Amino acid sequence: MTALSRTRYFLDFAVSSLLRRRWRTLSLILVYSCIVALLGSVLLFGTALRREAATQLSTGPDIVVQSMIMGRHDMLRAADLDALRGLRGLRRGEARLWGYLYDSSAAANYTLMANADTAPGEALVGEGVARARKLEPGKLLFLVSPAGKFLKVRVKSVIAPKSALISSDLVLLNEADLRAFFSVAPDLYTDLALFVANPREVATIAQKGAIRLPGRRFVTREDLTRSYESLFSWREGLVLVILAGAVIAFAIFAFDKASGLSSEERREIGILKAVGWDTSHIIAQKLIEGGLVSGTSFLIGFILAYAHVFLFRAVLFEPVLTGWSTLYPRFRLTQEIDGLQVTSLALLTILPYVAAILVPVWRTASADPDEVMR
Repeated sequence: MTALSRTRYFLDFAVSSLLRRRWRTLSLILVYSCIVALLGSVLLFGTALRREAATQLSTGPDIVVQSMIMGRHDMLRAADLDALRGLRGLRRGEARLWGYLYDSSAAANYTLMANADTAPGEALVGEGVARARKLEPGKLLFLVSPAGKFLKVRVKSVIAPKSALISSDLVLLNEADLRAFFSVAPDLYTDLALFVANPREVATIAQKGAIRLPGRRFVTREDLTRSYESLFSWREGLVLVILAGAVIAFAIFAFDKASGLSSEERREIGILKAVGWDTSHIIAQKLIEGGLVSGTSFLIGFILAYAHVFLFRAVLFEPVLTGWSTLYPRFRLTQEIDGLQVTSLALLTILPYVAAILVPVWRTASADPDEVMR
């Protein structure tokens, strides 16, 4: 008998054995699939968020320059940008003006930012702001500053939801409107955005800039990307810790199901030994049986996790992983799967169950058939 034929017979026997214990098998697959779906959802959603953040940051400045006084953020002057313009390798630099505003009517914080393409009296709003204030193009937006100044602007358009991860709370205003609203002097800016011609020279230009402007903080795009990755990884780990109890419960359940052979299974092994099966054949058959259970459960669980994340926007974990803000960003994640991630999830959920089968099956298959059947 060829190895292929033997494997096919083992597979047929494993399927028939599982069908004979269909209710036990179904209960195990149900619990197994739910655990895989929960763990898979966290891993898929966390990875998708990190990828989305990296994509959004890739279009931003290479270096952000900030003024720091006693560890606190301070305003920069237009002269600071002039001091950096002569740096070799610097493609262009922009002075940016932005700030935060708490809106008591929506119980949310907005990010107000000057935009050169916005006319006086107009505004572009993020999808979170539009959702919170029920805005659409043509409607009026009313804002009140902490000093009591009143601003009325007309919504020109709503920023595309594809960038909602970083623009959900954004309100783009004309620079003159923003300066008058916050009473900011004409030569003051929040930070500087630098764009470098050669990406490999970003660190060098940041070092040279720090020499020209001592006391300023130069934050590169890599620093921002690492910060986002650390943030999402921390939140992903928080959810995994919360799910640790469920994982441990599943481990106990799976070990009990896999290692605690029933009297029917022991009698089945004794009969197989009596009719001439080798111990290796019995172990191979049981491993195939365990592989069918774990593989089916993993496939069902991963499909559920994929649907939960990319079709239903991970409704179970979205508030934890995207933040606790009132303006939750609503955007559709890119449907991309990391092969290493799938492999890690499979090793985490399949191998422990299959490994738990070996010892009890080997112990029973090595015993005398008469003793086993008794």
